[in-house]
Amino acid sequence: MAFLEDCIAFPLAVIADEITEGWGIMKKLEMMEWREKYAIRDITSSGFGVAKNLSNWAVKGKDFTVEASVESTVKKFHATKKPIGLCCISPVLAAKLIPGCELTVGYDTECEKWPYAKTAQAMADLGCKHINKHVNEIHVDKQNKLVTTSAFMCNAPIHEVFDGIGEMVKEVLKLA
Repeated sequence: MAFLEDCIAFPLAVIADEITEGWGIMKKLEMMEWREKYAIRDITSSGFGVAKNLSNWAVKGKDFTVEASVESTVKKFHATKKPIGLCCISPVLAAKLIPGCELTVGYDTECEKWPYAKTAQAMADLGCKHINKHVNEIHVDKQNKLVTTSAFMCNAPIHEVFDGIGEMVKEVLKLA
């Protein structure tokens, strides 16, 4: 996992899993302590790194657990009412850690375009409300200050994925 901003000059905590292997995530999250005081937002993008390194979703599905430092960080951001942006598979973290939240990973009906649609049902089984949204759309759970979009959960042209992630970032900034 790589941080988009590693410079302490900016009082922000923008977290992005730019590589699916999640390199250095534990060390980076240990550095979050100083940021908890000053951070105004948390944006976590995704990839298979969230499913296999930040949690064990890849092997356990809805019975997964979240790595302790990731769980602590998400819960602290939520408790302090700081906005959180999650895309692709990373909304499963909110499904596990923010009971009753609303989120999206796209559509809940599996087809060629939505090959991972069963994820929506798994999140509902965890007690969350899944909202069907197209890949270029976001869902905003205002009560929990949670913004989600499906990204690569959909077989869509890259520009549509880009548009959805862009909308997510814009909305998280508005909520900050």
